[in-house]
Amino acid sequence: MKLNEIKSNPGATKKKMRVGRGIGSGKGKTSGRGVKGQKARTGVAVKGFEGGQMPLHRRLPKIGFTNIFAKEFVTLTFARLQLALDTKQLDAKSVIDEDALVKAKVIRRKKDGVKLLNSGELKTKVSLKLTAATKGAQEALKASGSSIEFIPAFVPKPVVKKAKSKK
Repeated sequence: MKLNEIKSNPGATKKKMRVGRGIGSGKGKTSGRGVKGQKARTGVAVKGFEGGQMPLHRRLPKIGFTNIFAKEFVTLTFARLQLALDTKQLDAKSVIDEDALVKAKVIRRKKDGVKLLNSGELKTKVSLKLTAATKGAQEALKASGSSIEFIPAFVPKPVVKKAKSKK
């Protein structure tokens, strides 16, 4: 097989229907859109509309809810932490906090905080300052002689609107 012999399978590609090219084409005048009305115009996409039938998103039951107060943590594993220590991205002698992890590019961003997971193995003794850690991770840190200090999760300050005074 040569590059000049490559072609698609027969019937794999079809020519695009050219609409609005006269009555002889079969798709002239109104271009298959019918006459007048909202859907005959350009830029119309009635999302979820099923011709008067009850739309799918309304037929399905509503379940669960979204907790608007849920915190979104960035996860950090022992394996990733050990790799950063081995490659000298982080200094084991200093306190490792969330800002140091971001600066060393161990994690991309802090979001609401950093949570330490008990995945992998931590061989180096370290002092951590993070938002959260799993029970298994806390026990593993204690066993290795490392320490962890918890800081509160980021909570944005509520916006207080000043009331307009009536004159």
